[in-house]
Amino acid sequence: MPSTSWLAPLSLMVAATVWGLVWYPYRLLEQAGLSGCLASLITYLAAALPLLPVVRRGWRLPPAQRGWMLAVALTAGWTNLSYVLAVIHGEVIRVLLLFYLAPLWTLLFARFFLHERAGRLGLAIIGLSLAGAIVMLQRGTGLPLPASPAEWMGLGSGIGFALSNVLTRKVCETPIAIRSLWVFLGVVGISLLSVSANGEAFGALARLDMPHWLMVAGVALTLVLATFAVQYGLAHTPANQAIVILLSELVVAAVSSQLLAGEVMEMREWIGGAMIVAATLFSGRMSHA
Repeated sequence: MPSTSWLAPLSLMVAATVWGLVWYPYRLLEQAGLSGCLASLITYLAAALPLLPVVRRGWRLPPAQRGWMLAVALTAGWTNLSYVLAVIHGEVIRVLLLFYLAPLWTLLFARFFLHERAGRLGLAIIGLSLAGAIVMLQRGTGLPLPASPAEWMGLGSGIGFALSNVLTRKVCETPIAIRSLWVFLGVVGISLLSVSANGEAFGALARLDMPHWLMVAGVALTLVLATFAVQYGLAHTPANQAIVILLSELVVAAVSSQLLAGEVMEMREWIGGAMIVAATLFSGRMSHA
């Protein structure tokens, strides 16, 4: 039996690599005629199907947990959909840095929902995160705000991620497979609402050729594996080490976006990004404590 001393960190590295690369197949699917919402709908629906036999009894949740699980599903659904839309239409690394403001929002949500005080380290994390965001977003004399809908989506995805993580504390005793299924179905539900609201036609699915359908299946399988990999890794890795490994997603995204999309960051973005990363690392210390 492999030792968790290397298997758990490897699981986190695999998950970080997946999330640092997943933007590319979604962009290819959009070029094939699938919007980000429709691509999310079919990939997450396909990802949910293998979990149905595993959790066929998982719908019988205790009454006290049903509302919290629904809240987790909806917030996680928004997180994943907005992330996909953001990396399709925006600069990948800027979107990810805005996403990694999540520790800031986590501290605020934890105070509101869990009555946890941030303390001095928490306040330092909040200040460093905000300072990094201001440095990265400042352009000219205007307010340091996201410059495009995609960047707003990246920011919103990080907020949704923080909220779903805090809410997950309310259902932490629920098995991983059941939680994962609810999250996937949450993405499906939010995506379906968005597709319906925008009047998108499902005829685009009929125009997909076999390579694109194989890509859909590959993305779905990868999402399932990455979800279980990160859950396993977090359960068997100290918080300080886990956050460092997961931040490798930024490295993967930076390299892949430059090689595959020709995106290059400016010095201001590197400085602001380094401050955001530092705040995230400090948040790992806070979790460990």
